[in-house]
Amino acid sequence: MQGVALAPRQWLAYGLFGLPLAMVALPVYVHVPRLYAETGMNLALLGFLLLGTRLLDAFVDPLLGGWSDRTVNRQRLILLALPFLAIGMLGLMHPQETRTALWLLLALLATYFGFSLASIAYQAWGAELGGNSGERTLLTACREGFGLLGVVLASILPLWLASDVASGLAQLAWVFVPVLLVGAALTLLGAPRVPTRSPVSESSSLYQALSDGRFRRLLLVFVANGTAAALPATLVLFFVADVLQAEKSGGFFLALYFVAGVAGLPLWLRLSRRIGRVHAWLTSMALACAAFIGALTLGAGDVWPFALVCLASGLAFGADLALPPALLADMAESPQAKAGAGSYFGWWNLVTKLNLALAAGIALPLLGVLGYQPGGSSGLLSLALVYCLLPVALKLVAAALAWRWRRILEVQS
Repeated sequence: MQGVALAPRQWLAYGLFGLPLAMVALPVYVHVPRLYAETGMNLALLGFLLLGTRLLDAFVDPLLGGWSDRTVNRQRLILLALPFLAIGMLGLMHPQETRTALWLLLALLATYFGFSLASIAYQAWGAELGGNSGERTLLTACREGFGLLGVVLASILPLWLASDVASGLAQLAWVFVPVLLVGAALTLLGAPRVPTRSPVSESSSLYQALSDGRFRRLLLVFVANGTAAALPATLVLFFVADVLQAEKSGGFFLALYFVAGVAGLPLWLRLSRRIGRVHAWLTSMALACAAFIGALTLGAGDVWPFALVCLASGLAFGADLALPPALLADMAESPQAKAGAGSYFGWWNLVTKLNLALAAGIALPLLGVLGYQPGGSSGLLSLALVYCLLPVALKLVAAALAWRWRRILEVQS
């Protein structure tokens, strides 16, 4: 499908909805476990509910992608998702003292459904809006830039809105609802609609994307690189508290990381125009490897040197957010595409969520085997090695695959 020529105000309007969407992820994945544990909920039951709903959420994504392809107007799916997102977030951030497990289950299902449906339809819509590779890269970068701003807001607002985290999260949910509605309205009204398209049949919409050899190769690179990015995200607060002995600086480092990601997006856009997106992505992988190798030399009190690590790795993270989805958008809109854009992004979102699960499933048990105990002095070298070198190893695998398949992955249109 041919996209439409976009003015700057239109691609900014499209990207804006990425902000409220990103405000959902941080509280759900970071704060909900502790919030509900403090209600006295049984930890085994809490863990079972979180794991079960996350796995269900991941494996439903391809089905939602197929549904998106069978819908003539993807914007209607975004509208449908809004009440689920609003009600789900309000429910999650206001735990109930009675029937807590049932309340949590229903709130998680509503939030995950709304988030996944909106995200997949939104991403597929962006792929169709771009008329060429450059426009799709710009749209993706704009969406992910607003998304990083949303993550920063979600990380600092609870601290600004109340004196304790639980009250701050409850207030955040009430702030989120108008931000969601205004963001959705500005995006749906300000971004152009794509030309009317024919819905894709179910048989070709769900599984045919996986028969695309280019897509399978991009997914393999994405799994290796995405797991490499998720590993330090899983372990950074352990590293800050126990290796750097600077636990109170954890929030500062996270904010610095995400702000660097936002600031670096224009750089990666310009570089991708000059040398291509795959080569720019490879450059970001090299930068991330250098940053984490440098982190291996740090110890107690090295706050400012670690700030430089956060700046460099955050800068590289901006490329991870913008460039791979832009490559995928071109694949989904190329004449060789075997399915609709929704199906491609449905599988993509599944792999994104599995990357997070895989990182935790690798890193935490490995640290346990190596003798690391949070809050103590044992196993600190093991923590440093796993935090710094395991991501480098996976980045090198991703870089080798991306270099080998660079001519296949770079689809120009």
